[in-house]
Amino acid sequence: MITLNDIKEAKNRLKTVINQTPLTYAPLLSKELNSDIYLKKDNLQLTGSFKLRGAFNRVSKLSKNQIDAGIVAASAGNHAQGLAFATEYFNCKSTIFMPEATPLTKVSGVKSYGANVILHGENFDEAYEAAMEYSKENNLEFIHPFADDDVIAGQGSIALEILEQIEDIDELVVPIGGGGLIAGIAIAAKAVKPNIKIIGVVATGARAMKESYEAHLPIDSKSVKTIADGIAVRDVTPKMLDLIIEYVDEIVEVTDNEIANAILFLLEKHKLVVEGAGAVSTAAIMHNKIYCEGSKVCAIVSGGNIDVTMLSLIIEKGLVKSHRKLNLVVTLMDKPGALMHLTDVFAQCGANIVQIDYDRNSVKLEFGEAHVTIALETKGEEHQKLIRENLKQNAYRFKQI
Repeated sequence: MITLNDIKEAKNRLKTVINQTPLTYAPLLSKELNSDIYLKKDNLQLTGSFKLRGAFNRVSKLSKNQIDAGIVAASAGNHAQGLAFATEYFNCKSTIFMPEATPLTKVSGVKSYGANVILHGENFDEAYEAAMEYSKENNLEFIHPFADDDVIAGQGSIALEILEQIEDIDELVVPIGGGGLIAGIAIAAKAVKPNIKIIGVVATGARAMKESYEAHLPIDSKSVKTIADGIAVRDVTPKMLDLIIEYVDEIVEVTDNEIANAILFLLEKHKLVVEGAGAVSTAAIMHNKIYCEGSKVCAIVSGGNIDVTMLSLIIEKGLVKSHRKLNLVVTLMDKPGALMHLTDVFAQCGANIVQIDYDRNSVKLEFGEAHVTIALETKGEEHQKLIRENLKQNAYRFKQI
């Protein structure tokens, strides 16, 4: 049984180590939704996510014998970094199992704090099974990333911070993977303010907790697939489901496209680098998964440890979707001056060429033809329409990609 006092004690243990992260107003979302939307920016926490809170609280309560022997854990990335930081702080050895597909930035972050990393399995649950076996074989303390009372209490400290920063919040919107963050937040928030609404958000590609919540019984997924790797949890832990059923008011889901939109929105409009799991709460608000008109709503931005390759891909797709980039394949005669004429057409339209590739060898081409794959910087939908019209007027065959 986790109490408000447990969470207050955890918050006190953490106060000299962690950052009290900013809680700021989101003017564009607030105006669009006729509400007051705030962002709790725990992506700016030490180690880049909220996970440091629970990990540090748990390690701080280990016995001297446990610290001397070392600990074992499993993590999709952020718990591992928080735990590695905490074990380095307390001079405790740590061995952490992570899925093989964990982004390099998270693996590097864990190793930078001196932890031993073992990559195993396709997802968190497979890494977890290997870590448990290793823990038993070597008689080492295992620290669970979410189904642990001290970890949950540490995560709950974020709710106490929020309610200190803005007392009259009506709704908290929280990411759900295994459930440790939302359980800690909900227990603390409901104890301080019983009428506050707690809304969880899962990714469509990892929706086991939502299905289990609705059915009131654990339903594991066969597989998980989402860009929100931090909440890509396949199996539901009964203990966490019971807490969520007791304290959480609603669970919604968001797609990978909606998550990507939120990542780009937070980057452009709020100057925040946010990972997929950290963006799901904002995504739910942006895409009207939550009714919040006239309310004060706080979205938990839980982490910022996104792989730069993934961020680059999201930016690229976002530019295309918002008509700021146009990718075309144009067929032209393979003769001197043909490419120059094509580029003149783009210049007349005021389109900037950022990438170009010339192919004369494709078996799909007639003899004497060439394909030009070209990427253009554009100024919106009308600008792209003008470019396409000019290409047609100049008798070019083309397709948008």
